[in-house]
Amino acid sequence: MDSRTGMCRTVMTAMLACASSAAYAQERSQENAVTQAEDAFGFAVGRESLGIYNAGNARGFSPTAAGNLRIDGLYFDQMFNLQSTLVDSSSIKVGLSAQGYPFAAPSGIVDYTLRAPGKDAGASVVTNFDSYGTLGTELSGSQPLSKQLSLGYGLNATHVEFPDGTDNFNHTETLSIRWRPVSAIEIMPFVSITNDYHDEAGTFYVPAGSYLPKLPKQRHNEGAAWADYRYTGTNAGLLSSARLGENWVLRFGAFRSINDLKHSFANLLVDEQPDGSGERVLFADPPNKAASTSGELRLTHSIPDGPRLHVIHLSVRRRDARREFGGSDFIDFGPGRIGEKVHAPEPDSFNFGELSHDRVKQTTVGVAYDGRWKNVGEISFGISRADFRKQTVIPDVPVALTKSRPWLYNGTAAANLTKSITVYAGYARGLEESGTAPPNAANRNEPLPAILTQQKDAGVRFSLTRDVKAVVGVFDLTRPYFGFDSLNVFKQVGTVESRGAEFSVSGSVTPRLSMVAGGVFLKPRVTASDTADGTIGSKPVGLPTHLLIANANWKTPIAKGLELDIGLIHRGRMPATTDNLVYIPARARLDVGGHYRFKLAGRSATFRLQMVNVFDNAGYGIAGSGIYTSNPGRYVQGYLTIDL
Repeated sequence: MDSRTGMCRTVMTAMLACASSAAYAQERSQENAVTQAEDAFGFAVGRESLGIYNAGNARGFSPTAAGNLRIDGLYFDQMFNLQSTLVDSSSIKVGLSAQGYPFAAPSGIVDYTLRAPGKDAGASVVTNFDSYGTLGTELSGSQPLSKQLSLGYGLNATHVEFPDGTDNFNHTETLSIRWRPVSAIEIMPFVSITNDYHDEAGTFYVPAGSYLPKLPKQRHNEGAAWADYRYTGTNAGLLSSARLGENWVLRFGAFRSINDLKHSFANLLVDEQPDGSGERVLFADPPNKAASTSGELRLTHSIPDGPRLHVIHLSVRRRDARREFGGSDFIDFGPGRIGEKVHAPEPDSFNFGELSHDRVKQTTVGVAYDGRWKNVGEISFGISRADFRKQTVIPDVPVALTKSRPWLYNGTAAANLTKSITVYAGYARGLEESGTAPPNAANRNEPLPAILTQQKDAGVRFSLTRDVKAVVGVFDLTRPYFGFDSLNVFKQVGTVESRGAEFSVSGSVTPRLSMVAGGVFLKPRVTASDTADGTIGSKPVGLPTHLLIANANWKTPIAKGLELDIGLIHRGRMPATTDNLVYIPARARLDVGGHYRFKLAGRSATFRLQMVNVFDNAGYGIAGSGIYTSNPGRYVQGYLTIDL
């Protein structure tokens, strides 16, 4: 086999395998985020995660809110989080990790790998717990029905005790089928349903002035006992692929995501004074539903050319999303104080208003190219045309209709300066969502408009040793900025340019010691629009000056199967209000723990134990401009995994 044929077959085989995700990992007892992560930009496997970025924050913005989620590389519009029984792992694609990734997005991409049925029978049981009182059990497995057909399943039931004293009970059922009628075709339908009960609503704290609020003690729920959530979340879909020829692969993914809220509430202590007194209020929301049908059809053709490989993608992406919001009832419980629980009885009924409706239809057609030259470098680019239509219907307000057909494009290039040094640069322009208005806004829960964003980045990757890789990069990301106006309406008030630098160091330092370290330094700047009213600070809410992480895993010689790990996170200070008059202080967190791998009745097992936030540095969380929660203090968590 010559080099060009081998390279082409490797690429095509990888793309075909992606259609059904990674084969079911029958040894979940081997899961370890530190040893499995390829870099420090964001990785999760099973119940473990690490990285400077996650699905809610990449380079200062949210890939989830922006709509930049993928399932095995194919477009997915999420309304309800993918269930743990469905997902094997997830990774954040930014900078060089997104090199060659078709249709890259400015705010980064979150790519989920599903847990697909394997050809062999196997299962794992995971029982988790923590010192707050959480207790749960998960069963996931695979059962072949024939040489061509395998069944995957997952069950989970958990009672969760949250740090703020609220709790819930939830259960999830997942089913998938992997069918290979012939070697060149693979089809995998799946469905996962979560039901959540008695999910008590926590409290948000809104100070009356420009100061940080006084927060309650941990494990103290101050809200009314009857104010809880009840919802059903569903994710279903179909992944398929077909090898049409030696160098042709057709992939298709179709997904349905539903968040069906039966009832929900938001507790707030507003106008909080420095002594912790304020006004207790509650928003009750009527039943509402958010649902989206999305997917992608992609045809990929590879052209071998000596030491070069040309890969061309033709893609059609589609989504049809509907959201219901508004109609909330407002209850004023009167004066309240930190540490005092609301004892008001539940009303016989709520005076809900008419729901508002938001519908988005979008079709995006594009072509992408990825060229790879062995030992020389790689170049890729893509261009798409989006046909976007959004209609918002609010009672007693004229129907708002937005149409747009922007051109979206991206390009990246990487050059191998030596065998161990690669430099890269890229540019991307995308159409992204902006999330919803925060719970203390006059237009709370209202979907925000789609926006055009752009990003430039560059960097270098190099090998420190044979097994340790480092990446250093810079980026410049520009997008509209949202904040409060003088009427407390959350809307676009300007633009924000987020400039920053990031780095990652990861790999095996020795055969026993693995490490993942990284950081991001941000220098964002807000430019207020001419029509903005109120005071708009120069720094965006919720973006810290920096975030640094360091994780290490040591396979000890003390006892066979014993591994110890440590994790350190340091977040810089960040603005808490649109006017920048209040900042949340810097916060450090130290986690220590270990894995013990052993045999239990002849089966592989792992006991995981971890102390989180060793020095009990809770600090403040932020849910929007001037609205606060508390972070967890010190607690212990763990799980026992048994491979059956």
